[in-house]
Amino acid sequence: MFDILMYLFENFIHSEVEIMVDHEELTDELTRAGFHKEEILKALAWLERLADLQDSDKHPYLYKQTQPAVRIYTADEMARIDTNCRGFLMFLEQAQVLDNSTREMVVDRVMELDMAEITLEDLKWVVLMVLFNVPGKEGAYSQMEDLLFDINEGYLN
Repeated sequence: MFDILMYLFENFIHSEVEIMVDHEELTDELTRAGFHKEEILKALAWLERLADLQDSDKHPYLYKQTQPAVRIYTADEMARIDTNCRGFLMFLEQAQVLDNSTREMVVDRVMELDMAEITLEDLKWVVLMVLFNVPGKEGAYSQMEDLLFDINEGYLN
């Protein structure tokens, strides 16, 4: 599933073409790219839930706080998101790349990944995907890119 998310992100991030909204057409393209239908459906559901998190009527707890809040992780979250990843999230909050709502979106999306272990590199990509998909976070997305991409080498730090 994560490979499909990465494929979509990398193929549409700098494209002038909008991502296809037609599920059948997008599923067909991803199938032609070599992905299995079951994993495609999981990835598309992951993206739909990311979009759903942006609905402040459905998730008012993400939008009511205006001041930074300390994040206490559940046991399940701590099992999936290791100390390095939690520290990186805290760093991003302090650097004002993430706010309370985008941090919670990142944690929510990480917990939904179909992976046994979440690495720091995986987390960085999830942060980029969340910021890319949240309207009004273009500045935070650019700041995140500046933090992560080596301009000369073109890779995540």
